[in-house]
Amino acid sequence: MKNLAIIPARSGSKGLKDKNIRLLNAKPLLAYSIEAALEAQLFDTVMVSTDSEKYADIARQYDAKVPFLRSENNSSDTASSWDMVEEVLKTYENKGQYFDTFCLLQPTSPLRKSDDIKKAYQLYLERKALVVVSVCEVDHPLNWCGVLDETQSLNGFIKKDSAAQRQREEMFYRLNGAIYIADIKEFQKEHFFYREGSYAYIMSKERSVDIDTETDFKYVEFLLNN
Repeated sequence: MKNLAIIPARSGSKGLKDKNIRLLNAKPLLAYSIEAALEAQLFDTVMVSTDSEKYADIARQYDAKVPFLRSENNSSDTASSWDMVEEVLKTYENKGQYFDTFCLLQPTSPLRKSDDIKKAYQLYLERKALVVVSVCEVDHPLNWCGVLDETQSLNGFIKKDSAAQRQREEMFYRLNGAIYIADIKEFQKEHFFYREGSYAYIMSKERSVDIDTETDFKYVEFLLNN
């Protein structure tokens, strides 16, 4: 089985400028995902998909492959990650290189470890899965959430049986964006991941931080230093 790791690192982030190469404890953010992928020793190729020569040079410094730059169509704020993956796969195929699986590792999940990647692949093989996606527990039960109207009334915000539901200790999980593994042939048929043959790899909340804001970045710095 030939496995491809894809680390998406588009330039020009609006939320945090150049967050994918911003230094986190003196190391570019994308380097954490590159190192985790290489350390897992599962991949025939660990590549970074970027639209920037500057980003590409940084990725190569950490031993990732950047054999081509991302197209303009897949470099905008509205570009789909799955269209980018499709482009990467097609470009490799045009070069005569084929893979059986890909693993998408977003650089905004720097606390994900190589061990997480290995365990997710182990689950993929054991379940004979089409897809494995990482998740983590939510911070609070969903029955503590509700919708507010313009008056901000709490009438009906929490259902009367919510306390009983809490006592049953139902577990709720969310996507954490750290790991997506897929069979390439199945992916090319359909980009939808959440169907029969798809399984969840559960990660701890502490390793599931997805950096999107300045607060997220500082929180990850705190966790790494403590």
